[in-house]
Amino acid sequence: MVCSMTGFGRSEITEGERKYIVELKSVNNRYLDINIKMPKKFNAFESEIRNQLKNFMKRGKVDVYISYEVFSESDTRVKYNKAVAQEYYSYLNEMASDFGLDNDVRISVLSRFPEVFTMEDEQLDEEEVLSGLQKAIAAAGKQFLDSRVREGEFLSGDLTEKLDGMLENVEYISERSPEIIDEYKAKLREKIQDLLEDKQVDENRLAMEVTIYADKICVDEEITRLRSHIQAMRDALIKGDDKDGIGRKLDFLAQEMNREANTILSKSTDLKISDRGIALKTDIEKVREQIQNIE
Repeated sequence: MVCSMTGFGRSEITEGERKYIVELKSVNNRYLDINIKMPKKFNAFESEIRNQLKNFMKRGKVDVYISYEVFSESDTRVKYNKAVAQEYYSYLNEMASDFGLDNDVRISVLSRFPEVFTMEDEQLDEEEVLSGLQKAIAAAGKQFLDSRVREGEFLSGDLTEKLDGMLENVEYISERSPEIIDEYKAKLREKIQDLLEDKQVDENRLAMEVTIYADKICVDEEITRLRSHIQAMRDALIKGDDKDGIGRKLDFLAQEMNREANTILSKSTDLKISDRGIALKTDIEKVREQIQNIE
């Protein structure tokens, strides 16, 4: 399969009194860049989360959002900080003595001071929480991968159509090239005859000039390599994804195609071939743009 680097996936998994929400979004990137936003209590699971996410992606800038809800109050508890309360009380007594005032502090007042009572999270059951979290990641990851595959199929079809157009231009250039030599030979013969009037044309000299010209404009090697690159790209799209993705391979092939097209244009002295060469380069640039979306 061919995968796009643009994808989206979301899941909500409820287990017992806990709900896990995972959302994945990705855009193009040369390498794999995973950015995770999650509650601090999940920091210990980051390594496991990253390893699991890599099962669904090879390249791209991926933003991962993880949230967590608990439906009961058993997840938190109140903590009484006796040492803090004692310190407040001691200073209040000291103030009362310093100013000759009655110490009228009540429990209801003392309890309102900062840090006397605090809320603390209960100790997580790490195995249970990680298990639920992994299920949510797996569900979001599947949806994420499915969206990438659907987009990849569209890209693959579009690229295949462009490859067909490129091959058509290549074949035209291949067929047109021998005609240019024949036309050059005929024009050269005509010019020589005009110059020599009724004298016999030196066929050996004519053949030599034509050979030199043909060597200068010959694009046989470029045509052969272009055909090879087009077929290699087509095969890669049919074969689909591998362990490292095919985007880098396709990008390399497109660069090589562009190199061959430039060489053909630099050698061309024929307007028709030049037009086809420009059309070929235009298609190659479109292909290169599309390839940037492929993983």
